[in-house]
Amino acid sequence: MSLNPTNLDDLTRKMMVVEIEDDITSQRTYLSSRLNQRGTEQWTTLLKEAVEHHDDAWLANEIRSKGLLKEVEERRKPKGGYTNAKLPFNAHEMLAEGEFNRVYIRGLARRAIEEGKSLIVYRAKEVVNPRQESEDKIGNAVDPKQLLEDLRTHIGMDTALGLPAGPNSGLSVQFGNN
Repeated sequence: MSLNPTNLDDLTRKMMVVEIEDDITSQRTYLSSRLNQRGTEQWTTLLKEAVEHHDDAWLANEIRSKGLLKEVEERRKPKGGYTNAKLPFNAHEMLAEGEFNRVYIRGLARRAIEEGKSLIVYRAKEVVNPRQESEDKIGNAVDPKQLLEDLRTHIGMDTALGLPAGPNSGLSVQFGNN
C-alpha cells in the first residue's frame, strides 16, 4: 500500500525537485546500502522521475523490476561479528516509500516556509499495528524550518524530530489549518 500525501500537487512536486537538485549540488544524495551498483547509478534519476510524475508505488516497482537491490546485506550479530542475510521481501517498497516521503516532507516544508503555513503530522498510510510513539505524533504541529533543517542534516537516518518516524510508520506531514 502506498502513501497518500495529501498536499502533493504541482507546486509541492516542484519544491521536491528543488530539494533533490540541492542534494545533487551539495553532494549529499542518500544512496541506500541496499542498492546494488546499477541501483546506485540509477537512483537519483528514478527518484526525480517519481517526484515529477509518479509516486512511491511507481518508484518501488521500478526498483524491483529493474533489479536495483542487492540480494543480501551484511548485518551485525548480537554477540559480535557480521553475517549475510537476505533483504526483506518488501525492501524495495520500504526504500521507495521512505525516501519519497522524506523528499515530500522536505518539499512541503520548503513550501510552508515560503507561504507562511504550518504543518501537522498525519498518517499518510494505514498500518496494521501502529506504534504508540507514532500514534502520539498524529495531529502535532511541526515547525517547517526546523523540520526541513532536520531532514537536510540527518540524511538516510533517524531525525532528531522523529519524522518520518522510521520504516513503515506511515507518518508524514500536511498543511495545518491556518
